[in-house]
Amino acid sequence: MRTTSNPVFKNLPKQEGGGSAGYANFGSGMTGAGQVGQQYGQQYPPQQYQDYQQPATRSMTIDDVVTKTAMTLGLLAVSAVIAYVLTDMNNSLAPLFVIGGGLIGLGLVLFATFGRKMDNPAVVLAYSVFEGLFIGALSFMFTNVEFGGVGGSTLIAQAVLGTFGVFAGMLVVYKTGAIRVTPRLTRMIVGAMIGVVVLMLGNLIASFFTDGGLGLRDGGPLAIIFSLVCIGIAAFSFLLDFDAADQLIRAQAPEKAAWGVALGLTVTLVWLYVEILRLLSYFQRN
Repeated sequence: MRTTSNPVFKNLPKQEGGGSAGYANFGSGMTGAGQVGQQYGQQYPPQQYQDYQQPATRSMTIDDVVTKTAMTLGLLAVSAVIAYVLTDMNNSLAPLFVIGGGLIGLGLVLFATFGRKMDNPAVVLAYSVFEGLFIGALSFMFTNVEFGGVGGSTLIAQAVLGTFGVFAGMLVVYKTGAIRVTPRLTRMIVGAMIGVVVLMLGNLIASFFTDGGLGLRDGGPLAIIFSLVCIGIAAFSFLLDFDAADQLIRAQAPEKAAWGVALGLTVTLVWLYVEILRLLSYFQRN
């Protein structure tokens, strides 16, 4: 049974037989339909899920995923631009947006995941707004505060292009089947993510007692290597997210499940953008 490293994507509803004819999908059969899962299976029990299969409710397609993801990212981008402009006008807003937006965004993701609200558009769009505030203010801090605004806009543009470049590249890798999503690959990526999170927390705790903590975020050689590792893990996480979305489409999940896919992809994109921006800032500092 395959799962995903993304906290929003859990296992998917059970489907008997083959794929969902007539519906587009990410992998076009390259990675197989995979096993069904428990998160949406719990959210939509067998009898309830049968109700969703009635003609009145349309099944999710790739167009739904693209549309919902575009809406989520669009709102996040607008919120980020507003936060950047406001922070530029009043630097004291930066900590408020970074801490407040980041914590609320994390809280919404946890609420959506454990409260089974992944397909709730209000929760997903609210996450976009607060995460946009976080990204906008954080981008300002990396480019304008720490480095005096030298090359700030260029740094952000490079991080955005790098993020979507990695996203597009991993989508091609998934669609061509160059790397297959297997249970072993899933375990490796999930294990790597757990290790990274533990190191981040350890570095944060150590920073309270030692300047620079464990050296994972001080811009030195170790910090550069750590950021490269995080970028690599985030990139491979897209493969698991694509596979999870593919399974939902094949299982003919309800249309509103596309909001959960959009949320999951956005979470990974935000993480990747922050890590790329951080890495570029190290070279700017040096």
